[in-house]
Parts: sequence; C-alpha cells; structure tokens
Amino acid sequence: MKMLKYLPLFCLLALTIYACNSNREKTVPVVGFVDAFEDASIAPARAGFIDALSKNGFSERQKNVKIEYRNAEGSIPTLTQIVNYFVSEKVDLLATCTTLSSITAAQKTKTIPIFMMVSPTIKLMKLQSAGGQVPDNLFGAVEDLNYIDTSFSNIPKFLKPKSGKLVVGMIYNQSEPQSVDAKERIEVLANKLNITLVALPLNSSAEAQLVTQSLLGKNIDAFFANPDNTVFASFETILKSCDQKNVPIFTSEAGLVQRGAVAAFGADIYQWGYQAGEQAAQFLKTRSTQGLQPEMVKIRKRVYNPAAAKKYNITVPSNFEPVK
Repeated sequence: MKMLKYLPLFCLLALTIYACNSNREKTVPVVGFVDAFEDASIAPARAGFIDALSKNGFSERQKNVKIEYRNAEGSIPTLTQIVNYFVSEKVDLLATCTTLSSITAAQKTKTIPIFMMVSPTIKLMKLQSAGGQVPDNLFGAVEDLNYIDTSFSNIPKFLKPKSGKLVVGMIYNQSEPQSVDAKERIEVLANKLNITLVALPLNSSAEAQLVTQSLLGKNIDAFFANPDNTVFASFETILKSCDQKNVPIFTSEAGLVQRGAVAAFGADIYQWGYQAGEQAAQFLKTRSTQGLQPEMVKIRKRVYNPAAAKKYNITVPSNFEPVK
C-alpha cells in the first residue's frame, strides 16, 4: 500500500528523467555522411573529415556529435534512399563524398547544409540555376579540371612513343558530367601536345574489363585514368588488364597511384576531406553558414609509385615524391 501511495511520484520522476535524456540527445548534432561507393582511393576523405571535426572539438568519443555513416555501394537507388532517409531525419548537416553523393543531396534538400568532398565545382556538376545561381546550402571543398591538364601533360615526360606519336587511351562514363567534361578537355590538350587520344565510353563498372581490353587492342602506349567514379570503382580490373599488356597507367588522382598507377598530379584526398570537415566544424560551432562557401581544394601533390615505375623502367622527374 505504501508503494502505491508513492507510485505517482515515481512515475513523475521517471518521466522527468526521460524528458531530460531526450532533450540531451536532441542537443547532440547529427552528421549524415554519404559515400557513393566503397573505394580505397577515396576512403581517406572520410578520415580527414572526421579528424577535422575532432580537432575542432567534435567527436563521438566526447559524445558531442553523432556521425551516421551510409555507403551506397555503387547503387543509385540505394544512394537516393540514403539521402532521403537523412533528409527525413532532419540531420544537422550532410557530408557528401564523390560527385554522385553531392548531386543527389543537392537535388533532395535546399535547406540542410551540404559539405562536399571529392566532388567537382558546382558548375561542372550542373547544379547552377539557369541564371547561374548556386544553391545556398552547398559548401565544402571542390575541384575544377585545370589540374587534369598538368596530369595529362606529364605523360610525355615519362614515356617515349613506341612508334611515331604517343598514343594514350582512356575510358569515361558517358553518364557522368565531370567525366564527359574531362574527356573533352583532354581531347583538346592531346591535340596541343601532338598525342593521339583513344577514348571509349562505358556506362558502368561492370563494362570496365571489356571496354579496357578493347582499348588495349588499339596499340596504346599508356592508359590515362581520369577522375571518373567508374574508373575508381573498377581500377583493379583496369590495372590487371593493363599490366598484362605492359601498358602503364597515369592519372590525376593520387589515390590511384597508391593502388598501382605510375604517377599523378592531384588532390591529397585526406586533406580534401579535412578541408570540408573544417567548414563543417565551423558550422557546428556557430550554427550559421555565414562566411562559408564552396572552396577550391587547397593541397595537390605530384606523386609516383616506385614499384610501378620500376616495372616499366620509367625514370621519374625529381619534382615527384614517392607515394606513401
């Protein structure tokens, strides 16, 4: 009977504790991190982003931020579902890694701040309005295609043609805007450098082996791995085919050099993510996007793979450093 007497008090106390815990949970900001696919080359971006948050005082260990990570594993429908889920959950911000993640997020929300990484400029992603206006909720670090000029121009410094003009092959995903733009840019550059470019289109990584083998049948001197999500996802397949035909791979992506390409001039992927993370941390501190805008990636490197260079007996220019 005495317990029944105090039951209402116990219930009130329990409700009060629950309400306090609930309110405490709501004050912890939630980051929805969206990866388009699993890839060793882009994985450092996520690490850099999380490290930037941590060094600015936000970490799951300190329980003052919650990072919900989702990977679409290369599936567009899954990617759409992930972004829709985060939007419905009203996460405090979205972190998007690679082009497809950034485009999908930008299409699904105009209010949640999006901090992009491993993504091209807003213009290249064709996210501007007809009047050229950039969505107000896009931030982070982006890249244009200027660095590709340097990357592609490096090939004659490493290789001599087997006969006549140097012949360079590439594949590109015709459904990815930045990949098509890169191919068109490289075509112009190849003409200026007196290089014959052989470019073949594909639609998915499932076609990579067949298309690469077709390309290798055209007597190319080198393969150029351009910034293309399909190339990232199928790089080991491409590398195996090229190695079998003794065709070296050059690229604009430092991460692909770690995976077996000879050399690259491109963004440091970890620092790319870190740069986006610093912006996200500023937003979490101030709860304002004032002063934030998409920034060009700041750190690029010239790197080479010593094992690949040795395999193809390539002398590496002194301004390149071995990949770590």
